[in-house]
Amino acid sequence: MNLVTVVRDYIDRMLQDISGMKVLILDPITVGIVSVVYSQSDLLKKEVFLVETIDNLSKESMSHLKAVYFLRPSSENIQKLRRQLAAPRFAEYHLFFSNILKIPQIQILADSDEHEVVQQVQEFYVDFCAIDPFHFTLNMDATNHIYMLPAVMADPVKAQEYCERITDGLAAVFLSLKKRPVIRFQRTSDIAKRIAQQTAKLMYEQESGLFDFRRTENSPLLLIIDRRDDPVTPLLNQWTYQAMVHELIGIQDNKVDLRNIANVPKDQQEVVLSAVQDDFFRSNMFENFGDLGMNIKRMVDDFQQIAKSNQNIQTIEDMAKFVNNYPEYRKMHGNVSKHVTLLTEMSKYVEERKLMLVSQTEQDLACNSGQAAALEAVANLLNNESVSDIDRLRLVLLYALRYEKESPVQLMQLCNKLSRSSKYKPGLVQFLLKQAGVDKRTGDLYGNRDLLNIARNMARGLKGVENVYTQHQPLLLQTMEGILKSRLRDADYPFVNNHFQQGRPQDVVVFIVGGTTYEEARAVALHNAMSSGTRFFLGGSTLLNSKKFLKDLEEAQSISKSSSVV
Repeated sequence: MNLVTVVRDYIDRMLQDISGMKVLILDPITVGIVSVVYSQSDLLKKEVFLVETIDNLSKESMSHLKAVYFLRPSSENIQKLRRQLAAPRFAEYHLFFSNILKIPQIQILADSDEHEVVQQVQEFYVDFCAIDPFHFTLNMDATNHIYMLPAVMADPVKAQEYCERITDGLAAVFLSLKKRPVIRFQRTSDIAKRIAQQTAKLMYEQESGLFDFRRTENSPLLLIIDRRDDPVTPLLNQWTYQAMVHELIGIQDNKVDLRNIANVPKDQQEVVLSAVQDDFFRSNMFENFGDLGMNIKRMVDDFQQIAKSNQNIQTIEDMAKFVNNYPEYRKMHGNVSKHVTLLTEMSKYVEERKLMLVSQTEQDLACNSGQAAALEAVANLLNNESVSDIDRLRLVLLYALRYEKESPVQLMQLCNKLSRSSKYKPGLVQFLLKQAGVDKRTGDLYGNRDLLNIARNMARGLKGVENVYTQHQPLLLQTMEGILKSRLRDADYPFVNNHFQQGRPQDVVVFIVGGTTYEEARAVALHNAMSSGTRFFLGGSTLLNSKKFLKDLEEAQSISKSSSVV
């Protein structure tokens, strides 16, 4: 059982039990939830001939169609539905909600159905976006910066909405997996604690009947942690396929927007990168940049052989064979073209921004100690005109996180150099240290606090690393190991209420308030592929790359500044 399968099963059930021609009506959030697991051709197979959003419905009557609504149970959506039911356009209305409906909401829907067109109202628990089998996001892009704000500075209404959205998403994940977890949270994070308490209250008090599943010997675990405990991972350049595309171009709901790239054919201006729909991507999503280039070349060579054989049409049988294989040939052509375009574009960025040079220093800052050499390397890159503003800022931030206590004077020098050579102000460096500096963190981010981690790092150093650009390992791996070996300290990650864990859990959901990265998702997927007896799921409020992380940082800094002025 994985999250993509769970969501597909729900949508299958939603569509296949309603016979005849259908229109599927979604809201801006459920559009993303459906599109990552279901293609247009999948929808057509289920006789869905039209997809509309609840905000942009046409006015014309379509009494020959049955309407399947799939919406979040928000008060705005209920009000829109109420107005649409007052003047029905479709023969039948089948209403599905992605989470728990409140009793007053059901009452409003019942009172609104004066024409008796509503055939069913159901809760299908998919209030999250399953971007990969073990990785989900809540797509909270617009409000994600809220986790960085101290409680006194955050708008209380927005902060509560932020926590409620995460609680709803976590409830849906566990309802869809048919499990009720024990809950732990990161002690140093107020927002992680608040979400953990709200989630426990929902699962064990308010909706305890819904979560009353058959008990297993070892309860599943939900661990809620804060992005600020590992600010390094989202700041690094990436060198594996999926993570690299997101870092350099951007992925939204498994789609890549290529409209700004010159000479891209019209049908390739938005491409899908999905392990479910693309075999080549599934096999290569975790491959490093060098191996990826070789594998794409092999794919191009294979395609050229097929194209050559298609040119050699001499008999009627050859012609019939070509026509039968043409859809597959076209699909292969589109796939080859897509991966070649992405590789070409990423290679261009690597060359223009001197990313190999930049990334080597980033990896040294993240993985190796040696303050004098690091200072020299960062200073040289700040003087290099080929290095972009965002890369300069990331280098200074990574240096600051590593050496904030050891070299405050040198850090000040780098900040002054940054303010002269880039559009970013050094205040952002101090703000990140205030948010995620060594005094605020729980985990052993650099492997230099805990004797076991120091020994492990020394062993790694003696062995050497396979690839200098991918030597960094996210802090999440340490946390996962702590869970597997029962070494996660209760003092650092307390249980909510009277929860306790007996034995090793079979299922663990780690939720990162502030967002996940594809580097962390890769670590989870590779662990699960080894089948250790414990299956991990990774979720977050959004999906980060360095640009998004810095945007959240700037947003939070701006609000903090204006709050302190007031």
